[in-house]
Amino acid sequence: MARIKYYYDTESCKYERIKVSKGDIFINFLGFLFLGVIIAVGLLFVYFTNFDSPKEALLKKENKELLLKYDLLSKELNQVENILTALQDRDDDIYRTIFEANPIPESVREAGVGGANKYQALMEEDLEQETLILSTFQKIDKIKKKMYIQSKSYDEILKMANDKAKMLASIPAIQPISNKELKRLASGYGMRIHPIYKVRKMHTGVDFSAERGTPIYATGDGIVRRATYSLGGYGRQVEINHGYGYVTKYAHMSKFIVKKGQKVKRGEIIGYVGSTGTSVAPHLHYEVIRNKKKVNPVHYFFNDLSAEEYEEILKLSSVENQSLS
Repeated sequence: MARIKYYYDTESCKYERIKVSKGDIFINFLGFLFLGVIIAVGLLFVYFTNFDSPKEALLKKENKELLLKYDLLSKELNQVENILTALQDRDDDIYRTIFEANPIPESVREAGVGGANKYQALMEEDLEQETLILSTFQKIDKIKKKMYIQSKSYDEILKMANDKAKMLASIPAIQPISNKELKRLASGYGMRIHPIYKVRKMHTGVDFSAERGTPIYATGDGIVRRATYSLGGYGRQVEINHGYGYVTKYAHMSKFIVKKGQKVKRGEIIGYVGSTGTSVAPHLHYEVIRNKKKVNPVHYFFNDLSAEEYEEILKLSSVENQSLS
């Protein structure tokens, strides 16, 4: 039932009934209808301007996720490249320095990985993120090239390390007899009083005083090039060729237990202390020959001595006294 409306008439001082015509009702209806259309159009405009269709929203979401993943991938590649650069620096500044090898030229490490033709297939696909994708592939190819060069470098270093290990095992590096308390070094390298002629004479090795029969050890890996005996001079003696320009001599032995051409290892017993040849007491005369020149053997005792012990034996060897042979 329609609600009846009234208004107060001030002239008659009465409430009068409001009469609405059909025309007024129709105009009001049209007004409401127009307002509704305007609001609907506005809402549709806002929706289509600010909101995507479900398909577009999905595509935008996927695109955003792909860009995020590309960004993460780029960061990972940068991290890998930084690690590889650190390995290259370590290779050039440490490993190759140790083995006295030239570093790999930067021009080799940074060499190109192929021209534009390599990526022609990708470029023909007309990808929306072509620049991003191509740059990523180029970075991956560059890292692969650097990794290949570095792997070849490590192969070379491994070979040098094996050669170096062989060399380090061959170089004379220990005392030829047991001398833990450093009391057996009787005479050092240099000008010394000859025990028989009583004149200052060049002593080309070091003398270790020891009881007859004390074991004598090879001071480095090598091949025996001489194991002989003479009535004077060095008496029973052994010479070992260590390669790399090094030869060691062990003299005045009571007995040697190796023969010419035999391979020996550092620390292996090659004979025993005696007093054969030109000798005034049981001892071992030991020489180190480098590139055909006799050098101070004390400088080659670095493997079995601490820094303090080396300083002590260097001091003992420098005392100018009488040699034993």
